[in-house]
Amino acid sequence: MRRVHCGIVPPHLLTRLAALQDPRLSVAARAARHALLELDPLVHERSEALRAPVRRGSAVVGTLRRRIHDAGGREELPGNLVRAEGAPLTGDAATDEAYDGLGSTYRLFSEEYGRSSIDGAGKPLDATVHYGSNYDNAFWDGERMVFGDGDGEIFGRFTASLTVISHELTHGFTQYSTNLQYQGQSGALNESLSDVFGVLVEQRELGQDAGAASWLVGAGIFTPAVEGQALRSLKAPGTAYDDDVLGKDPQPATMADFVDTTSDNGGVHINSGIPNHAFYLAAVALGGKAWKGVGRIWYEAVLSGSLPADCDFPTFARATNDAAGERYGAGSREAEAVAEAWSKVGVPA
Repeated sequence: MRRVHCGIVPPHLLTRLAALQDPRLSVAARAARHALLELDPLVHERSEALRAPVRRGSAVVGTLRRRIHDAGGREELPGNLVRAEGAPLTGDAATDEAYDGLGSTYRLFSEEYGRSSIDGAGKPLDATVHYGSNYDNAFWDGERMVFGDGDGEIFGRFTASLTVISHELTHGFTQYSTNLQYQGQSGALNESLSDVFGVLVEQRELGQDAGAASWLVGAGIFTPAVEGQALRSLKAPGTAYDDDVLGKDPQPATMADFVDTTSDNGGVHINSGIPNHAFYLAAVALGGKAWKGVGRIWYEAVLSGSLPADCDFPTFARATNDAAGERYGAGSREAEAVAEAWSKVGVPA
């Protein structure tokens, strides 16, 4: 069976690191080469995960159930159980960060949108920390979250960023709600949804309104040696990092700079900057708590049943416009903000 997983670190960054010849970054180069090898054939079949039953119901049932395992530096899942629901702090940063991050993500979907866990049916949330040696990624494998500790030269531990945890866990929500193909524009929308709800989880935990939030994904996982804030920015795609080793953030903010490529499943981690920026523009136009306004619009668009597996940007834009109109009324301030945001990034709706 062909196994696929999608990590938070995009292939173009790993490829650049894997080619390094600098002996001072030899650990990072080896770690990147290993992570690249696993991008295609490891862990769990994403295409099989996409066959999971779609659940669009919103009734809250069950309770939060978390289980954190420790792989102990091995690449074997799940590892040893080290913290279950209700257990006290362990003192291990990665374990406790993963536990808290899963809870924060669950609470956004449950308390704000009425969804029982990521699958709408109370699915327990499982994670494995300390996966592999110097492992340069974090990923959702179709059933559980998996976190590496980083190489120590470019990347630190991946649980240090709440947006990494919530981004990857949102792939589970997408898996159970839309079945978006992980290719081209539908794949970029898949990545964008994870970025969108990833930052909303953080904003809700911090009590930030749209104007005060950083809108960064992956802040805190770079070591101090890297010239960069994070992996991606919804506020200003293309500005998250500009580093001698990593290069410059390649994300476009509008369709005028759409990247036509065959790598990274058609640029799913790159062109996601366009729908990301549309969400940001709508959120700041409306102001206030983004998870309550435009976040709910995006959520309802995802669950509308109108998104085909090969959904492109205009189709998704229409779904958000429809969701805004249905919730707030056609011609409402909210509906106009959503339509204007898509127009500004060059996506016809």
